[in-house]
Amino acid sequence: MELISRSSFFSMMRNSHTRMPPTQAESVIKNIIREIGQECAAHGEIVSETLVAFMVKAVVLDPSNGFNMDRTLIKSDVQKLVKHCVTRLLDNKNPSLDTIKMQVYFDMNYTSREEFLEEHHRVLESRLGSVMREITDNRACAREELESLYRKIVSYVLLRSGLGSPTDIKIVREATAALQSVFPQAELGTFLTLSKKDKERQLKELTMIVTGIRLFNRDCGKGGEGIDDLPAILHEAIPATTQHIDSQLQISQEQAYRYTAILEKVRQNPLMSVQLQPYMLKEALYNVRQYEIFLQIILSDIITCAQEVEMMIKKLGAQLEQLKMIVKSKTAVPTSQVFPIFIALSNLWTSFQDETVLISVLSNLTSHLEAFLGAHELLFPEKVLRGLLDGVTVKTDVCRMREQMEDRVNAEDFRKLEWLFPETTANFDKLLLQYRGFCAYTFATTDGLLLPGNSAIGILKYKDKYYTFNSRDAAYSFAENPENYINLITEKAKKNAELIQLLELHQQFETLIPYSQVKDVDKHIKPITKCESGTQTDTHILPPTIVRSYEWNEWELRRKAIKLANLRQKVTHSVQTDLSHMRRENGSQVYSSKDASTQSMKEGSTRVPRPQVYIAGLRGGRAKTTCGVKVNLTRAIDET
Repeated sequence: MELISRSSFFSMMRNSHTRMPPTQAESVIKNIIREIGQECAAHGEIVSETLVAFMVKAVVLDPSNGFNMDRTLIKSDVQKLVKHCVTRLLDNKNPSLDTIKMQVYFDMNYTSREEFLEEHHRVLESRLGSVMREITDNRACAREELESLYRKIVSYVLLRSGLGSPTDIKIVREATAALQSVFPQAELGTFLTLSKKDKERQLKELTMIVTGIRLFNRDCGKGGEGIDDLPAILHEAIPATTQHIDSQLQISQEQAYRYTAILEKVRQNPLMSVQLQPYMLKEALYNVRQYEIFLQIILSDIITCAQEVEMMIKKLGAQLEQLKMIVKSKTAVPTSQVFPIFIALSNLWTSFQDETVLISVLSNLTSHLEAFLGAHELLFPEKVLRGLLDGVTVKTDVCRMREQMEDRVNAEDFRKLEWLFPETTANFDKLLLQYRGFCAYTFATTDGLLLPGNSAIGILKYKDKYYTFNSRDAAYSFAENPENYINLITEKAKKNAELIQLLELHQQFETLIPYSQVKDVDKHIKPITKCESGTQTDTHILPPTIVRSYEWNEWELRRKAIKLANLRQKVTHSVQTDLSHMRRENGSQVYSSKDASTQSMKEGSTRVPRPQVYIAGLRGGRAKTTCGVKVNLTRAIDET
C-alpha cells in the first residue's frame, strides 16, 4: 500500500501539465521523483518513492513556495521543486519530516486485522503451491515411486500445519504414524485416480485430521514432538506487548500535554512566541500526537487479539475434553464422531498461529515507530522543557474535559443548526468526528494548537459532518461562521502537510488519501436521534363490523357441518366424582315457611281406602276374542 497511490498522484500533478499528453506528464513526474531520490542518495539518505511523492505534493501545496497549479511547470520550476524537496528530506532535525516519515511507514506496513489474515493465508498458499503440484501431478506406478509420493504427502502435511520441521526424523515419524492411521499407503492407488481438485481437497482434509490427532496426542502426553505451546506463548506475549504499548502511550501523552501547556503559555506572551519560533514547537506536538494515534490503533488491535485468544482457549479445552469423553479407553472409535473434532482442533490451532503472527507484526510495528521521535530530544532536552514549564500547570486531556463538562451548548440558541447530545443520540460514541476529535475553533484561531474536543458539551452537525469543541464559547464562535474556520484549517494544512493525515483532511486533499483509508472515506455513521413524542387517538371510533361467524374456507364449513351432524347422534353424559362435586358455591334466597294453625271444637279425621282394580286377560290368549276379567281389590273401609 502507499500513502499516495501513484495513479492519483499523477492525476493530481497532471492539472499543472494540461498542455502535455498524459503519458508525457507521467514521464515528467517520474523523472522528478527519480531525480529527488538520487539527490538524497548522493547525500547518504535513502528515501522511498512514496515519501518523495508525498514531499513533492507537500511542497507544491505550500503557498509560501510560490508554485502555481494553474500553469505548466517550466524547467526552472522543476529545479526549484527538486531543491525544496531535497532540502526538506535532508533536514533530520525537523519534527515535521519525522511525522511524514512515520505516516508513510505506518501506512505501508499496517493493515486491518481482516486484510492481514487474508494476505497471510494467501502467502502460505502460494508457498505451498509447488509442493501441492508435485503431489497432484504425480503419476507414480512403481513401489519406490509410491513410497516417495507418500513421503511428499507427509512433508506437505507438516509444512501446511506448521507443527514441526519436515527434516526432523522424530517429527516425521510421528506425523507418518498419524497419517497412516487415517490414510494408509495402500490407498495411494485410489488417491491417484482422483481429479486434481479432489486431490487438493483431500490433502487439506488429511492435513487437518493429522493435525488434530497430533494435538490430541500431545494433550494426552503421548506425542506432540515439535509443537509449541501457542496458548501459553500468547498468554505471556499479549500482556507484555500491551504493557509496552501502554508505557509508550503514556510517555507520548505526557509529552503532548507538556507541549500543549507551553504553547498555551506562548499564546499569552507574544515575545515568547518570537523566541521559540525556531524550535518548531507545534511540529513537535503534531509528531507526538500522530505517534499517540498510531499507538492507540495498534493497542485496539492487540486488545481484539486478546479477546479472540481467550475465547479460543476455552474452545480448545472444550474440544479436547469432548474428544477424551468419546475415546476414553476404546480401541476403535467411529470416524464420523472423531474426525469433525480433529478438524475443529486444527482450525483452532491455525487461529492460534494467526494470532501469534499478528501480535509479532504489531509489536515490530510499534518498535519501528519509535525511530520517528528522534527530533524531540535534540530540540527540547529535559532541561529546556523544565525552564519553559516554569509556572505552568500541565493539564491532561481528561482534566480539560472535566473542567467544561457542565458548560453545555444550548441547542435553542441555534435554530438553523443541529446539535447532538449523548442522551438524544443512539450511536453518539460511534460518530466519525472531524479533525480526529480535536477542537476545530481552537486549531483555526491559534494557528494550529491541538486541544481535544469535549463531545459531552455537544456535537455540531454541519453539512453531514460532526465537529467537537473544547468549550461552549468555542462552539458558539465556530457555529456563527463554520465555513470561515474550515477554510482556515485547510490553509494551515497546506503549510504543514502532515496535518492532512493527522486531522484526516482527505476530502479536502483527495489525492493524498492513504490506501488503508480509501474504502472508509464514504462510510459515515449516521446519528440516530431520540426524542419524546406522544399521540392520542380514540379507540374504536366506529362500531365493529366484523362478522365473527363468517368463514371463507369451504372445507372449514364442511368440517363444522360434519361435526354438527355427528353431534345429533351422540348422547350427552355427565358424571360427578368425589373430586369434582361441590366445586362451585351456589346460593339462593327464599322466604322462610310460615307457621299457621287452626283450632276446632272437635278433633276428627277421615280416611278412605284407595281403590284398586285389576283387569286380567287384556293381553289376549289363544282365542281370537279378548275376554277380560275385572277384579276389584279395594279393601273395605273398616279394614283401613
